[in-house]
Amino acid sequence: MALMDFIKKQFIDIIQWTETGDGTLAWRFPMAEMEIQNGASLTVRESQVAVFVNEGKVADVFGPGMYKLTTQTLPVLTYLKNWDKLFESPFKSDVYFFSTRQQVDQKWGTPQPITIRDKDFGAVRLRAFGNYSFRIGDAKLFHTEISGTRDIYSVADLDGQLRGLVLQNISNAIAASGVPFLDLAANQIQFATALATQLVPEFAKIGIKLESITVQNVSLPEELQKILDQKIGMGMVGNDMGKFMQYQTAQAIPKFAEGAGHGSGIAGDAMGLGAGVALGQVMAQNLAQGLNPNNNAAAAAAAAAAQPAVAVVSAADVMTTLEKLGELKAKGILTQEEFDAKKADLLKKLV
Repeated sequence: MALMDFIKKQFIDIIQWTETGDGTLAWRFPMAEMEIQNGASLTVRESQVAVFVNEGKVADVFGPGMYKLTTQTLPVLTYLKNWDKLFESPFKSDVYFFSTRQQVDQKWGTPQPITIRDKDFGAVRLRAFGNYSFRIGDAKLFHTEISGTRDIYSVADLDGQLRGLVLQNISNAIAASGVPFLDLAANQIQFATALATQLVPEFAKIGIKLESITVQNVSLPEELQKILDQKIGMGMVGNDMGKFMQYQTAQAIPKFAEGAGHGSGIAGDAMGLGAGVALGQVMAQNLAQGLNPNNNAAAAAAAAAAQPAVAVVSAADVMTTLEKLGELKAKGILTQEEFDAKKADLLKKLV
């Protein structure tokens, strides 16, 4: 009877895995009740690793290549099985294949704003997203820490774990880099580099090798975004004060024009009129300097002599403005409340 059972047994003489491209990271070779034949062929393709596990213990690990399974090619398993001589009978062992190819375009992001601590601004709330790529770097460690005895372990099964590691380490990455957050937010490549430095050892703890990570967008609070925009603008003009004045003028023109379009420019107070005059003078001066680069000093001296150092609010300016306000109120452009408020502001400045 025992002889018949032996004859009925099926033996495995070829062990291999062809990936299906469905994002599988680990795959257990189907053994059922079959045993591996002595001298069986093991084929491990490029971007694969095969691991033999005996009674729950990882034995031999095979990289890409074709192998004939003998005591010479299975040294650890031979030791565990106490095969002091060439074994002739089939044996049982779990065989796992691992895909080591790069898993690309994996998404990460902050579902909710996260709070980080910055040396310049204290607590900052931000949202960010990007992508990353990884591969299995240590199949033995990945098996013992992550995939275990599961028949199939996929990229989707690991996705939540890796995303959590990314989010958990954003704050640590910024702190460890020592670079102000505004500089990191303005340079997404630098941000990604700091994040990768923090994540590489964290991924390695579970047998994963981080290949690359990108930061595609950083969303800041509105107030902080304005500061960042101004910092970028200043970076464009450098330390040249002339260019700085041109930059400030360019920033003020849209706001000034918008106010005039809604009536507030005409109905503005005397200080607003003075600012408009000063703005025009700055623009004229900068234009003259640009057209006559060899006469900048003389033009600057003439402009300084032609204009007062400080805009003066005179009684005549106030009366003129009040008359215009009255006309606007009569035409129904200004309400009585708006007229009274502007009038009060002008009288305060006159006093």
